[in-house]
Amino acid sequence: MTKIFAGMFFASLFSVAAIAGPAPNQESSRIWIAGVTIISPENLDRIEKGSVLIEDGRIVRIERKKGAKKAAGATVVSGKGRFLIPGLIDSHVHLASVPGMTFDQAESKPEMVKAYFRQLPRSYLYFGYTTVVDLVVVRPQVLADFRQAPLHPDLYDCGPSLPFANGYPMSFLPPATRFKPFPNFIYDHKQSANIPSEYQPEDHTPAADVARVKSSGGVCVKTYFERGFADDKNLPVMGPDVMAEIRKAATEDGLVLMMHANAFKAQRFAVDGNADVIAHGMWHWGELDKNTEIPAEIKQLLDRIVEKRIGYQPTIQVLYGELAYFEPGYLKINGTAKVIPKELLEWFNSPEGNWFKKELDEDGTPDAAFVEGYERTALRRVRQVTAYLASKDANFVFGTDTPSSPTYGNLPGLNGYLEMQQLQKAGLSLAQILKAATINNAREFKIDSQVGTIEPGKIANLVLLKKSPLESVDAYDSIVTVWVHGKAVARDSLAANADQ
Repeated sequence: MTKIFAGMFFASLFSVAAIAGPAPNQESSRIWIAGVTIISPENLDRIEKGSVLIEDGRIVRIERKKGAKKAAGATVVSGKGRFLIPGLIDSHVHLASVPGMTFDQAESKPEMVKAYFRQLPRSYLYFGYTTVVDLVVVRPQVLADFRQAPLHPDLYDCGPSLPFANGYPMSFLPPATRFKPFPNFIYDHKQSANIPSEYQPEDHTPAADVARVKSSGGVCVKTYFERGFADDKNLPVMGPDVMAEIRKAATEDGLVLMMHANAFKAQRFAVDGNADVIAHGMWHWGELDKNTEIPAEIKQLLDRIVEKRIGYQPTIQVLYGELAYFEPGYLKINGTAKVIPKELLEWFNSPEGNWFKKELDEDGTPDAAFVEGYERTALRRVRQVTAYLASKDANFVFGTDTPSSPTYGNLPGLNGYLEMQQLQKAGLSLAQILKAATINNAREFKIDSQVGTIEPGKIANLVLLKKSPLESVDAYDSIVTVWVHGKAVARDSLAANADQ
């Protein structure tokens, strides 16, 4: 078995104004969703049937009493036997990357890639995601096109990320070219000989980098603490002094500070540095990896995460996204054909489309043994940590890291549904999952005045389900209708190849 690529957002390394973008075409008519069971995460102790009035893209009234009179002039939508929840939020996506493709492959298949990007906004909506947050803006035009699509989720972003000079993820590129795709890197005077002379130290201080994120319209700052993995575990990382400067600048600019950290020591650094969100689960325990139960040192750190209410994204499906190459049934599950064009799915099934399997398993390990190795190590550890945090009611914020690496196992929209399944298996309750994907995300990213709950004044981003998400996780695959800024869209019309 060879390297674990978990946490690589590297499918195509290439960042944009981060305002939510123009809303999809809004319906000016009034909509009365009648007789529906309303499930709003701030009010789970009061699950009742009622009616919701939408007007000009906003929720304007909620009636919970029986026999509420229909709003005059409103179009009635029957919610009988259905369940209404707020639109879901995925706060960890990478829209510019094409799952399963290197940048060179994507360039050689322009029509296939164009079809993927045309479908991309609809794929998130197909699984109920009406808001997404792109953590690393590397190709502004992709995000601009997403925002201009006739129908799309609200999009926020973190602007250009703040990697430490020559560290992760810059390290994936050759030294001669790695700085151009990451113009917002943090200068390290100890490495001045290895930083091109065109970059001046004063232009790459933490304060200057955070200011660029703010001026781009970003709502968050993304940085990294990653020593590396596989055969390269000596990448340069920032020290506490640099982290303190980033924290200070982010606070002054009102930005959420997110840190890529997937190991025990990395998450301890994030907690010590007062990060707002830890953008991965604890896949690696370092010197404690051989422990079969959570060591006391890790429990102490997890207790601090709970006490400080740091947002936590387990991103378990990242690892299963890699294992998709060793479990052939993945490309046959119903959801894959709903979120990617037919031509791309066919390519994934070809020998060329399976190139990443060889990258993951250079030694030719049998499929079953490869999967078992993940289950015994990184997956076991991340589940144990997630279960412990769930038992303490930690501040989970839902994010998928889609796509995390050049794997076809992290597909837009579908990846969120699969992540929810993994979170439930790891120990989160259905209520915790719903809150993580709605109100917790909205509060963490300071957009709770607009989305995250079903309340008057909020944007009418809503999802109508056949099943209750408090009774089964598969309710999230029972969507009937999605409302985007008050515009009702039938789920079936959002599927890839729906017009074929």
